[in-house]
Amino acid sequence: MSEKDLRALFLDTLKDIYYAEKHIYKSLPKMADAAGSDDLREAFEHHHDETERHIERLEQIFELLGKPARVKKCDAIEGILEEGKEVMQEYKDAPALDAGLLAAAQAVEHYEISRYGTLKTWATKLGMDEAAQLLDETLAEEKKTDEILSKIATKTVNAEAA
Repeated sequence: MSEKDLRALFLDTLKDIYYAEKHIYKSLPKMADAAGSDDLREAFEHHHDETERHIERLEQIFELLGKPARVKKCDAIEGILEEGKEVMQEYKDAPALDAGLLAAAQAVEHYEISRYGTLKTWATKLGMDEAAQLLDETLAEEKKTDEILSKIATKTVNAEAA
């Protein structure tokens, strides 16, 4: 195996999303506390529980690879989460807060969907069928969360912000 082959890139990206999930896990309770909408608060709380399972699945994949579960700093998720913090600070108690929280949460979801889709494809290409299945389970949950957030946004929150 060459040092910079697809397997190495897969492992680096796995460490990246592991870092991201751990930071998302810490951020979701703060977002739930800030949410004014009960539906949005419940969505954040539900996704917090799911994120714990995502972390566990990633740890299973590290185990399948015979590698320690380690993180690699993810500047992208740090930036996305920082934007969410700014929204919470700048729009605290404002009518547009939930709309801003939704936008921040969907940016997180889209990042995760991108990463999990890529990792699943690479796992399949590398013959890591069990890892691909675990990644697909998480990918499906991330897509479902994005759909739920979109429904909340179009149904109530964005209308209330206007």
